[in-house]
This record gives sequence, structure tokens and C-alpha cells, in this order.
Amino acid sequence: LDYNWILIPIGMLIGYFIVTAEPAVHVLNKQVYEMTSGTIPKKALTTSLSIGVAVSVGLSMLRIVAGIPIMYLLVPGYLIAIVLSFFVPDIYTAIAFDSGGVASGPMTATFLLPLAMGASVSCGRDVVTFAFGVVAMVAMTPLITIQILGLCFKFKEKASEKQRAALIKEEL
Repeated sequence: LDYNWILIPIGMLIGYFIVTAEPAVHVLNKQVYEMTSGTIPKKALTTSLSIGVAVSVGLSMLRIVAGIPIMYLLVPGYLIAIVLSFFVPDIYTAIAFDSGGVASGPMTATFLLPLAMGASVSCGRDVVTFAFGVVAMVAMTPLITIQILGLCFKFKEKASEKQRAALIKEEL
């Protein structure tokens, strides 16, 4: 096709919604919600995972269309995930690394691998080299998005602590 770029937004859309069909994501959400006594909302976790998978599928489709080697995306991605783990509360790091495996479950592989294989063939790329990188990408990006969620909650908690301290100081 003259407009192979259309694979990128279509892939992102499919990636965003496929997370809701993944049974293991619902189990993870329930366990995290119970373990944290509701501190980490289910909706925030699901949205973070959906965004992560959407980004990973978009990057995978970009990789297929442009012919980018997978290491150009995986190495920086995992470096970002490792660096973030030093700044994020431990609970978010644990959830993030767990969610990488959860997001790349049976539903994801069932729908995204054929999509990537078809995209590789239609773009004239080697299926083995380009299509099977989609699962690696789906396993990587939730690490980043869940840890970014943890950073957001950490900053929000610090801001509320400052606000509480200011109120207490004002009362005295």
C-alpha cells in the first residue's frame, strides 16, 4: 500500500482495547486493589496498562513499516524501566514487572501476532525478524507506564503532605 502508516494508529487502537479482554489483567487489578486497600485504583492500573500496550503495538507497527531493528527500541526501553525503578516506590516497581508478563498473555498473542505477521508480509518484511518482536514490546512498555503511574502517585502524595504541613503550620 502507499499508506502503510495507517497500521500504526490501527495497531495502537487494537492494543489499547486488547488489555480489557485479557483475563489475567482483571486478576492483577483485583489483587493489587486488595493488597493496597484501594490505594491503587483498578481504573488507573487498567488505563496505564492499556496505554502501555497501545504504545508498544504502535512502536511495533512503526518498526515493521520503517524496518527499524528491535534492539533500537528494546534496549532504551528496558534502560528507562530500570532507571525508573530507582525513583518509584517499590510496590509500583513490583506491579510493573509483574504486569509486563500479564499484558503479554494469551489474548494479546492471539490477536497481535497475526496482526504483526500480516503487517510484516504486506510491508515486505521478514516475518520472523519483525512480527515476533510485538510480544517483546508488549512485555516491556507496561514496565514503563506502571512506574510512571507510581511517579505520579508519589508526586501527588508529596504535594498533599506539603499541603497538610502548611495547614498544620497555619493552625499553630
